[in-house]
Amino acid sequence: MVSTDKEVGISVVIPVYNEEGVLPELYRRLTRTMKDIGQTYEIVFVDDGSKDRSFEILKTLKEQDEHLKIIKLTRNFGQHPAIMAGFNNCVGEAVVLMDADLQNPPEEIPKLLEKFREGYDIVYGVRERRKDPLYRRIGSRMAKWLVRKVLKVDIPDSLTAFRVMSGRVLDTLTQMKEQQYYIGALMAWMGYSSATVPVRHAERFAGRSHYSMHKLIFMTIDMLIGFSYAPLKWASKTGFVLASISLLYGLYILIRALTGDVGVPGYASIFVGMMFLSGIQMMFLGVIGEYLARIYREAKGRPYYVIDDII
Repeated sequence: MVSTDKEVGISVVIPVYNEEGVLPELYRRLTRTMKDIGQTYEIVFVDDGSKDRSFEILKTLKEQDEHLKIIKLTRNFGQHPAIMAGFNNCVGEAVVLMDADLQNPPEEIPKLLEKFREGYDIVYGVRERRKDPLYRRIGSRMAKWLVRKVLKVDIPDSLTAFRVMSGRVLDTLTQMKEQQYYIGALMAWMGYSSATVPVRHAERFAGRSHYSMHKLIFMTIDMLIGFSYAPLKWASKTGFVLASISLLYGLYILIRALTGDVGVPGYASIFVGMMFLSGIQMMFLGVIGEYLARIYREAKGRPYYVIDDII
């Protein structure tokens, strides 16, 4: 649960995984921005099992600045569990979420807060001009298109993880008992008032992205299965369509037999048809297996993440 202590005006939550080359510059620019805003603040860094010197750098920064809170997870649980660890341990009335790679410049935070003060519960940053590689842009657009179709929520193609939200949004989010979170989808599902603000998007300051194309594809599929029953409905509809085609083709063969026009059996077409139908069956058995695996995971009730240390 989010702490009820509201002495801090703004909390900035940042998940960190192998970002040793970025952290000093991120801290310098973010701290300068937060001081210029003129409100009380805290910066919550969540080290998601980094294998480089990220945690050591964060500890050194913490020794210099009491505004920092460092949460160290026992291993790499993933970006969304790390974010939830930060959400469960922040105390601000307004909470800013951002990545550590400096693609969303900290200097854009005042824009989000200005819109937030108009009374919205969530204000999203939307990229003015995206600096990601082509495959990331294409993959992101496809993922958001699928989310719009499945969840029936209008999500702009250039929407980022860079956002500010109210305490009641955070309280609702942290009260959910799911074992697998998709924070962006959950925020859209909750239906709180929201707005968007155009923000600058920069190239990565150092290092490389931790999301390859195949990771993005499987993450999108995982999100759709974990947040919607649509794949099961697609399986049923596909089965109905294939059964209808088979019935029509059977009637066609019967009519040809009754009229004496029986051709030589085509082994190639039979083989291709069998392989196609077998592939469809295996694919949808896999979909059912994914849902069963999620039921099994929810039934075990394991924690979403494990904290090793909080500084």
